[in-house]
Amino acid sequence: MKHLKNAVTLRLDVNKCLGCGRCLEVCPHRVFEADDMKVRIRDRDACMECGACAKNCPLNAIYVKSGVGCATAVIKGWLTGKEPSCGCSDDDCC
Repeated sequence: MKHLKNAVTLRLDVNKCLGCGRCLEVCPHRVFEADDMKVRIRDRDACMECGACAKNCPLNAIYVKSGVGCATAVIKGWLTGKEPSCGCSDDDCC
């Protein structure tokens, strides 16, 4: 499932990644994939910003601000019946 294009705060510092694969195990939307002894972002727009990857990364190679962006926008859209919006301007958006 994709949410809003380019509205995700997810970042991965590949220089810190040791390839343990924890993010692969905990990500409910298969955002990551293994790539030559490291992990890389496979589908950033599929991220729902739950934060499981960042919380389980032993070297803090992953950053995601839980509760903002796509997941929150989609939920607010459902609740209000309005078009989802991440609430940031193009300059501030990820």
